Amino acid sequence: MRLIEPILVGPTERVRAVAAQSGIDIGGMEIINSAHSHDSAAKAVELVAAGRVEALMKGSLHTDELMSAVVPKESGIRTARRISHCFIMDVPGHSEPLIITDAAVNIAPDLDEKVDIIQNAIDLAHALGAAEVRVAILSAMETVTAKVPSTIEAAALCKMAERGQITGALLDGPLALDNAISPEAAAIKKIVSPVAGCANVLVVPDLEAGNMLAKSLSFLAQAEAAGIVLGARVPIILTSRADSLVTRVASCAVAVMLAAARRKSAPSAIR
Repeated sequence: MRLIEPILVGPTERVRAVAAQSGIDIGGMEIINSAHSHDSAAKAVELVAAGRVEALMKGSLHTDELMSAVVPKESGIRTARRISHCFIMDVPGHSEPLIITDAAVNIAPDLDEKVDIIQNAIDLAHALGAAEVRVAILSAMETVTAKVPSTIEAAALCKMAERGQITGALLDGPLALDNAISPEAAAIKKIVSPVAGCANVLVVPDLEAGNMLAKSLSFLAQAEAAGIVLGARVPIILTSRADSLVTRVASCAVAVMLAAARRKSAPSAIR
């Protein structure tokens, strides 16, 4: 499809053997030899640091092996932003894609970490061409109560957006899932806001909630998903070895759009 121009990083002979077994011609692709999976991750990060690549994609190594090369302050490629993950989900019957964050990296983010998680998702939505970014901070209910800490954090995040600490989007919360994506549910609850009922970014309280939401959409609603990690110098595609071809290709497309947006905002960025 010529969507990406891959540089393969791994033990050369093993890479060639796998390609031959699968009937894939990699004759025109650059292969950078490595000793093992940790060495592969380190050399891939070096390609970013050298300005040779605009995205990383996990192959058959484990996620923690790749991310352990990404996050060190001295040798890694992290930025001042918190690293976070976004699912971009195409849900049958829903009018537009949904961005769900964070369901894969941050287990129990605090308020400050959620600021970065939200800003990463907003920047992603703009890179994907969203005309308006509407962020719902999810909880189990739409009222603020000390009995449910995620409702207090949601209210604080909305106030932070009002004060310019989060930019580029409309925020509302706390919102239950139905109030966030269903205009009918929002109307019944008499919730009036530019976000309620039509959110296109869903911020979950923690990884457990996000993981369950994303997998429910995939396995019960047959949603197609792409996944991307943000907060590093380049987008990182962290697909699972069990992911479908559609998920892999869609994740590559998201990374390409992010790279193009970064190129546009910083003309001197790597090509």
